[in-house]
Amino acid sequence: MTSTAKTIVISGGTDGMGRALAATYLDRGDTVVVIGRDAAKAATLPGAHVIPADLSLVSENRRIVEEINARHPAVDALVLCARYFRSSRFVTAEGVEGVFALEYLSRFILSHGLTAPGVIVNVSGPGVPMGRIHWDDLMLEHGYEGVAAQMQAGRANDLLAVAYAARRATGPTRYVLINPGPVATSFAGEYDPPTAAHVATLKRHGRPVGEGIEPIIARIDAPPAAPLTAFARFDPINLDDSAFDPHAATRLHDLTHHLLASLEK
Repeated sequence: MTSTAKTIVISGGTDGMGRALAATYLDRGDTVVVIGRDAAKAATLPGAHVIPADLSLVSENRRIVEEINARHPAVDALVLCARYFRSSRFVTAEGVEGVFALEYLSRFILSHGLTAPGVIVNVSGPGVPMGRIHWDDLMLEHGYEGVAAQMQAGRANDLLAVAYAARRATGPTRYVLINPGPVATSFAGEYDPPTAAHVATLKRHGRPVGEGIEPIIARIDAPPAAPLTAFARFDPINLDDSAFDPHAATRLHDLTHHLLASLEK
């Protein structure tokens, strides 16, 4: 390990693109912290510091934050990759809809909880037109649909990034949203037959994982200067789009704080 070695934290780092990123930085001699549920897959990443956790649970994310801040106070990059598709609605033991919990609340807690990482790379779908927040039904209790849950989580991450950057514009952390485009990754999830058929097509025609992680590596190795940026692979996304509305970002930030506070009671 050289004096320029980095410390990289990857949520969802035992599978798919997260695992490929972990392997890349381990090969470089960096310190890699991998957060994931699958101990067997984690064992295939020798040298990684593995934190077993169910990232859909708020309590687990808080435990992770405490552990990482204690053991790795200087984090160069936090990469948020964990996702899990659900065709049927699932509620966690804490009473939170599963996709919202894993793909948004976890990323919110890790983003705000770690001590000033150099860059946060949130691998999501920034600016996707279908994304919307169901303000009156965040837990999607009425008419749940798997793609709608994914799209809500994607828009929630757009707004997470906007609110984070607004509150920490003068701080050291750069926040980057990346849509890696179609990648033949693992697509972990529980799919109904039509969605499974669509996923099979994506796997056949998507980019290899090694290519899929290239824009993520680029942003880790050379973080942008601006507090907030978004990319479709390497192409910048215009943050003036309504997907990044600062008023909606503040609204969701406040709602999230209320939800997290309610889960502590």
